Amino acid sequence: MRDTAAPIEIAPLLLGWYDRNARVLPWRVPPRADARADPYRVWLSEVMLQQTTVAAVKGYFERFLARWPSVDALAAAEDGDVMAEWAGLGYYARARNLLRCAREVAARGGFPSSRAELLRLPGIGPYTASAIAAIAFDAPETVVDGNVERVMARLLDEHTPLPASKPLLTAHAARLTPQQRPGDYAQAVMDLGATICTPRNPACGICPLRAPCAGRAAGTAARLPQKTRKAPKPVRSGIVYIGRRADGAWLLERRPDRGLLGGMLGWPGTEWREDAPPEAPPVPADWCALPGELRHTFTHFHLRLALRVAQLPQSADGHFIAADAFNPSDLPTVMRKAHALAAHHFT
Repeated sequence: MRDTAAPIEIAPLLLGWYDRNARVLPWRVPPRADARADPYRVWLSEVMLQQTTVAAVKGYFERFLARWPSVDALAAAEDGDVMAEWAGLGYYARARNLLRCAREVAARGGFPSSRAELLRLPGIGPYTASAIAAIAFDAPETVVDGNVERVMARLLDEHTPLPASKPLLTAHAARLTPQQRPGDYAQAVMDLGATICTPRNPACGICPLRAPCAGRAAGTAARLPQKTRKAPKPVRSGIVYIGRRADGAWLLERRPDRGLLGGMLGWPGTEWREDAPPEAPPVPADWCALPGELRHTFTHFHLRLALRVAQLPQSADGHFIAADAFNPSDLPTVMRKAHALAAHHFT
């Protein structure tokens, strides 16, 4: 690993490259623009981008912005409307915190500009606070995501596996962060990691940092950063019940606010657990087992769901949504998968 006591000045190299090659993104102000980035757009995009790709987020971001063009508009939104728009992005606690944060920001009259004050808001952690402070307010904060960790590991030729190397990589990123144009610099490092210093087959030959990169010089860049092998994910099982009345209305439930898929609409079902769950139909009916199973993976476990379907009597109790008000896209991904597998049963 290169000695980090006196890091090479990379900001001029990187900013010059960014001025010519910055990605055009709906939440971004172009480099050297007269206007600063809107903190609402920066915050919304950063929350959406957690554990998700830019390609997946663009459409969601544009729909959110069209429907709620300001933090005040989002603060006044109905919880169910926001959760429905969020469906498919995953990590639904983010959507609940999004609303809580919007309401606090609206109540105080706008976003604070300092990282310390941003950290006091719901759902804003160290990375997001640094990103908003740097990009929206041009504060010299250090923004470290997976792209930045990869760039730093390669610049240093650092072979200590993540997450153990994270403090060292973060400290090095902080030493390299310039006082001038820190917002553009933060986005430049992330763009470099996303487009050139990629996880596989980095394009070292056209990288603006090829000269100071110790990993390129050592021929080890493509193998970095090293990562500690993760333990296998456990497998949980459950049963989901998809029922429809003769008038076309669907039997759904609103999941509890806390926990996985909290606050989202979904099909009734059993607990998800590692042993086989017992049958637990939500209403009496002639429930029919569909062949096969639904498979879905969450961050910490794999899920296997058995599907039961039934035509329900008009007198059935429960929370029903009329056919003309039901939109499968309002459901989280795993529940949309269940609908897709079961829908033919009701045609």
